[in-house]
Amino acid sequence: MKYSVVVVDDHTLLSQAIEGMVNTFDKFKVLYTCKNGGEVKDKFTASPRNIPDIVLVDVNMPVMNGIETTEWIVENYPNVHVLALSVEDADGTILKMLKAGAIGYLLKDTQKQVLEKALLEIKENGFYHTKSVTNLLLDSVSGKSGRNSVNFKENELKFMRLACSELTYKEIAEKMFLSPKTIDGYRDSLFTKLDVRNRVGLVMYAIKNKIYTP
Repeated sequence: MKYSVVVVDDHTLLSQAIEGMVNTFDKFKVLYTCKNGGEVKDKFTASPRNIPDIVLVDVNMPVMNGIETTEWIVENYPNVHVLALSVEDADGTILKMLKAGAIGYLLKDTQKQVLEKALLEIKENGFYHTKSVTNLLLDSVSGKSGRNSVNFKENELKFMRLACSELTYKEIAEKMFLSPKTIDGYRDSLFTKLDVRNRVGLVMYAIKNKIYTP
């Protein structure tokens, strides 16, 4: 018997590629694909036969994004496991997905064997966390703060320095060649990491810890 998987991603080519990959795994098969959470709701409520064992869900999607989709699935179908599969690597985004109920978070450049291992462990243990996600969860629980105890990604440091300028978040996104949603993810991640509430707090931290020099 193969476990059923549903792929939720608004990028058709990526969705098809993920479907093809999963279908090569011995114990898994893709039941169908959806472009957003709205389609997931329609499918799930249309027939019990459409309810899979695992849902692979992207974060940034129209209609219903990954966080909203995960929350809806967990609330209405608690026996369905949700695994996030996204290009978003901002800590804030990862934490939001996990808090929404996802039992794992993988980046789309993950190797094929890692994805298969994740699916297997989800069925066997009920969750799958990479080392980086585990460390992120530990840090969020322990409430680490301070320059010496916080590990920053290079893009987070670059974002912090640009945030100390007069550029808007949209202009920062353009300057970093990233989407505004990705920039929002970096911002939220840093707010959480540093326990600050706004851009002023972020700028004060950057200056105090010599990440940015006026």
